[in-house]
Amino acid sequence: FTLLQAAWILKTRALTEMVYVDEIDMDQEGIAEMILDENAIAQVARPGTSLKLPGTSQGGGPSPAVRPVTQSGRPITGFVRPSTQSGRPSTMEQAIRTPRKAFTARPITSASGGYGRLGTASMLTNPDGPFINLSRLNLTKYAQKPKLAKALFEYIFHHENDVKNALDLAALATEHAQFKDWWWKVQIGKCYYRLGFYREAEKQFKSALKQQDMVDTILYLAKVYLRLDQPVTALNLFKQGLERFPGEVTLLCGIARIYEEMNNISSAAEYYKDVLKQDNTHVEAIACIGSNHFYSDQPEIALRFYRRLLQMGVYNCQLFNNLGLCCFYAQQYDMTLSSFERALFLAENEEETADVWYNLGHVAVGIGDLNLAYQCFKLTLVNNNNYAEAYNNLAVLEMRKGHTEQARALLQTASSLAPHMYEPHFNVAILSEKVGDLQRSYTAAQKSEEAFPGHVDTQQLMKQLKEHFAML
Repeated sequence: FTLLQAAWILKTRALTEMVYVDEIDMDQEGIAEMILDENAIAQVARPGTSLKLPGTSQGGGPSPAVRPVTQSGRPITGFVRPSTQSGRPSTMEQAIRTPRKAFTARPITSASGGYGRLGTASMLTNPDGPFINLSRLNLTKYAQKPKLAKALFEYIFHHENDVKNALDLAALATEHAQFKDWWWKVQIGKCYYRLGFYREAEKQFKSALKQQDMVDTILYLAKVYLRLDQPVTALNLFKQGLERFPGEVTLLCGIARIYEEMNNISSAAEYYKDVLKQDNTHVEAIACIGSNHFYSDQPEIALRFYRRLLQMGVYNCQLFNNLGLCCFYAQQYDMTLSSFERALFLAENEEETADVWYNLGHVAVGIGDLNLAYQCFKLTLVNNNNYAEAYNNLAVLEMRKGHTEQARALLQTASSLAPHMYEPHFNVAILSEKVGDLQRSYTAAQKSEEAFPGHVDTQQLMKQLKEHFAML
């Protein structure tokens, strides 16, 4: 089976699927990667089957005019989840690099001194050294003691973050258990997942599920499918798990998260409501349902959900910021400013402070005090100089004052910081059209239409510009 035969198979397969291929110009290394890489993800996904590409949802998510979206085209959720923080290594070389301890971000750079007896040196503690010296551990000996091996694996994997040694210990232990212990198979799958071997992790989790049906194993297997960009497979897995574990909150929440990432907000809200039927104190479900009601133009209902979080003891900047917005749009002005004051008091970093000042600027625009709005947006940029929305809004205020050049500079900054936003491009198009620069206006309008195809004002502007060009 040569690489030329592989190229011929790829070409004939493309022809039989009614896709015209003029010429496959690919080097041998590229063909080998396509055949041998089990973790490869399709570049062009079918609608409703991918989390990587924007606009592939069939659920009809909210438009960017109503709800802000991220650069990938997904709506900003109502809850920050651990899986969204990209702290995991993407390659095996990064994963097996020198481990970092739990208490510090610095790698271990000092080796402990020599000890008298090598057999006990690995488990001997030293005030100035590590609790366990992993380089001196005899993993084969500890793998034969199941109770001690499990505790040692937890320490190596979670505390020391040394995936390589943890995988070696788990492999020896499962071999000693004659491959009949499902717990070790789950741990091997976790190590493979951390190293980026998703297909190997999938095999381990499936084998563990055959021996012992566990909710945690289903959740780990779903994480593998999500990393492989297979949300439909993960949804089917969760639904099969719900048949065996009816009403399990973590499975319901997993389905809701996937629907939300796929822009199917209505289905996500239904599953979050099912979560609350089982656990009415679930913070994530309450926060996400509240945000969905807010962006569905129902601030009074969203206010009830955020007040419920306040009654549960959640007390942070984000909650009071959302309470202030809900009170303002629900026309309960007596609580608006006091909520924002509390949010400013509880802000832990400059990014949170910038968010509060930005929302205060919107409140000032809503009550007609444009000078206050200008100061609030300026304070937003003082705390976070990369706040694209504040640059855009400042540009609009400058345009109202007749300062065209300042507005143009601010809009260029906003469009460069957030190219996925349609507002800066549309405002540049309007500004350029007013001063007679039709070519620049048409280019900016094209970018606005690309970022938000359903924007009616952009379509009308494009139509006017095409009429101008036709007359010329």
